[in-house]
Amino acid sequence: MKKIVIHKAGSFDQLKIEEHPDLTPASDEIKVAICAIGINYADVIIRWGLYDSARKFVGWPITPGFEFSGTVAAIGKDAKGFEVGQKVFGLSLFNGYATEICVKADMLYPLPKNMTLEQAAGFPAVYMTAYHALLQLVIVRPTDKAIVHSAAGGVGSALLQLCRIKGIETAGVVGSSHKVQRAKELGATYVIDKSTQDLWPAIQKLYPAGPDVIFDANGGESLQKGWDALARGGKMISYGTHTILPKESGHINYLKLALGWLNAPRFNSLNMNQRSIITFNLSFMFDKKDLLNEAMTDLIAWLEAGDIEPIAVTTYAFTDVAQAHKDLQSGNTMGKLVLVV
Repeated sequence: MKKIVIHKAGSFDQLKIEEHPDLTPASDEIKVAICAIGINYADVIIRWGLYDSARKFVGWPITPGFEFSGTVAAIGKDAKGFEVGQKVFGLSLFNGYATEICVKADMLYPLPKNMTLEQAAGFPAVYMTAYHALLQLVIVRPTDKAIVHSAAGGVGSALLQLCRIKGIETAGVVGSSHKVQRAKELGATYVIDKSTQDLWPAIQKLYPAGPDVIFDANGGESLQKGWDALARGGKMISYGTHTILPKESGHINYLKLALGWLNAPRFNSLNMNQRSIITFNLSFMFDKKDLLNEAMTDLIAWLEAGDIEPIAVTTYAFTDVAQAHKDLQSGNTMGKLVLVV
């Protein structure tokens, strides 16, 4: 088998393709011959050595990858629910950047009829992140007004669609004009294009009393300004810090990173003015099988009913993983990037 291994923190050249022995599933595992692998911004942060769960659960060397699709290749004697040759997709706590993987059956799902293997590889992480943010962390009511940052990206695309299902009005924020139409197609009630509009005055004009909920993967200044803009009783849901990380360089600018942390907002529970902030990292919740299964059950049902659609994918050859990381870092992509084996 082949897998992509990172031996130390660094730039794109740390993504090494290596030969390793073929896997044998444990008695409760299923082996999948991987066809496609979803790429997430978390994988970039893993490469930099800054991803908390990667440090705590694995260390160096590490093979990134939280989601994949492929064909069942072998089944452990105690594993049930799947057949050899069946097309599937699933989740893994790392190790997805490979040509094969072994996972337990409860992290694996049959491929829906209306999804390709490439689309399925980019489905779980973004949709489960969006589901957890919108439907498991807080109560968001149909009368609420929501801001969705990075609205044409992976999680943003999923959030727009889930908000549409729940009847929640959304203002999608995009960073360039070519993303506006896509955000509208995904269900954004309004779209704010940061390349042509001043973001926070535009939000103030839309919602003079402030938005009720903001979904923010940017961090830094965006977090503070969003907090200041929230309506009374509003909720800030934060799941990333993209703005203090490089867009072009493969290396971390530690001075910029330190300044970003120093300038990050500080919250005092005695002075929060009836607003709340909630943060999460889905990789720390892989043991919460009830939450994961609830999310995937609903998501697959909505997918099969046509209420949501697979995130648009851009594919890269397995050997072009470094280019995929560069493109994802740039912020210019839409939807999901997927490696094809």
